[in-house]
Amino acid sequence: MKKYILLFSIATAMFSSCNKTDLGNLVSNDKSTQNGEAFTRPKTPKAQGTPRILFIGNSQIEYFVSAPVLFEEFCNANNQPMNIDQLLTMGVSLEKVYDTNKTEANQKFSNIDKDGNYYDYVVIQESTPVALSEIDKYKANVKLIVEKIHKNSPDVAVYIYQGISPESYTNPDYMQYHNELRKNAISVMGFIKNAGLLRVGDAVKDAYEGKNGYKYLVEDKDNLRYGKHTLHLINDGGFMQTVLLYATIFDKKPIIPKKLILATGTTYFDTTRKQEVIKAISNPKALEEIAFSNR
Repeated sequence: MKKYILLFSIATAMFSSCNKTDLGNLVSNDKSTQNGEAFTRPKTPKAQGTPRILFIGNSQIEYFVSAPVLFEEFCNANNQPMNIDQLLTMGVSLEKVYDTNKTEANQKFSNIDKDGNYYDYVVIQESTPVALSEIDKYKANVKLIVEKIHKNSPDVAVYIYQGISPESYTNPDYMQYHNELRKNAISVMGFIKNAGLLRVGDAVKDAYEGKNGYKYLVEDKDNLRYGKHTLHLINDGGFMQTVLLYATIFDKKPIIPKKLILATGTTYFDTTRKQEVIKAISNPKALEEIAFSNR
């Protein structure tokens, strides 16, 4: 895991272009309705051979637990072959993720596939401060990434990662930040061709609210997220996020693996290893239902 990389950038996690016309060439009108709301539902390009997904973002995707690693394990358990790529840098916004990994990124964005789309899916996660408070920069950064991906993957299904409120659930500002992140993610999604919403923030909120009988507090400890300066998903949260991603992409519940690579703890020296889901996840059935309802 890449926890140690975040230490140098914690100070940047405190809260701190382009317009609609510029983004017009990326607009999609393909809509679907979920839970009474209209969301864009991306179409998956036809793939020859094994599909490929790219995760691009920061520590919300990988810190205590790894979304790419868990997603690959879910795909393997469900006989759903998938090639996994990632461009991740801790504690920075999307344009800095690209700048930090420019050589690797340009190589990925120049690779070609027989079917005309090197990437079939991409998950794009902007840093929380930008996603919350800098909507123009948020749009410009996503546009930057999508335009580069479109060079070799013009029909890629784009999933905009809906961020999680940076405050603890008991903080009075939790819902204000949740609503703002949600609104901004939907706004960005609406500007992008063939894009949908990965509703992580909504799923986490539902889990905090006790949907499907889930209880997030265990001995006065948050079982979804942990952190002092930044709250990151731990085993329950990472598990739910992965079920959500699988259900969102494939529109069905996955077979839950008996074992997954999960965190052994939340200290600096803890690592990850294969663990039994029924022991490492407090209520996998409830989290599965919450995730599926937010697909």
